[in-house]
Amino acid sequence: MKPVGKVTHYYDKIGVAIVELVTGLKVGDKIKFEGHGSDFEQTVSSMQVDHEEVKEAKKGDIVGLQATGKVREGAIVLKVEAE
Repeated sequence: MKPVGKVTHYYDKIGVAIVELVTGLKVGDKIKFEGHGSDFEQTVSSMQVDHEEVKEAKKGDIVGLQATGKVREGAIVLKVEAE
């Protein structure tokens, strides 16, 4: 697993994590939230950049991801490599 980014904010009511990317990410990628009380995997089902739906985002983008579990600011986002 390699780091994809870090959670900078989490909107509890709508279950959306704001992630600052250090590498590219695509819809369909499998990711893992780790640290700060978060530890679960999920597939990226939708992603937004500046409130616009996107299929992929690049390094440096700040994206909103629907999170299937509760995440905390500072949690690391890892990309789960296919086995």
